[in-house]
Amino acid sequence: MSDLQTYDRRTILFHWLTAATVVVMWVLAQVIDDFTGDSRIYVRSIHILLGVALTAVVAARILWRMQNGRRLPPADTGMMELASKSVHYALYALVVIVLIGGVVNVFARGDNILNLGRLPSFAGNDRELRRTIGNVHALAANAILILAGLHAAAALMHHYVWKDGVLRRMLPR
Repeated sequence: MSDLQTYDRRTILFHWLTAATVVVMWVLAQVIDDFTGDSRIYVRSIHILLGVALTAVVAARILWRMQNGRRLPPADTGMMELASKSVHYALYALVVIVLIGGVVNVFARGDNILNLGRLPSFAGNDRELRRTIGNVHALAANAILILAGLHAAAALMHHYVWKDGVLRRMLPR
């Protein structure tokens, strides 16, 4: 596949960095409650700090895409193109929603970061509000994983069934 048929290196890096960070953060979120004491604080802190890093990556990714990122022609037309674009926009939207929800969740909880200090909580002792915010954050995160799984399955279909080179466009050289 020629260089002109693949995305530029930065776009590819942002894509895989986003995907890997989302998966790591989701896995950490699933096991946070298995820890106690300082270990739980550190695992939650890593999750939060990865969220901060992901916010920077997503912001840089969106700016890069708007200004410099290589644009390739659609791999499909018609309904397949519409489905592809819809999934991509939905993934971007869900990531932004989860990141905003994460910030709200951290300040609702008043989380302790690496035992260095506790952030202020706007929810105080309102456990129901904190639980609702946490549930919305978790629901959106789960939606990302489901949609990303469908996205990955479609990429694998392109690669192994249709053999059209779509997956190779996003693979590092």
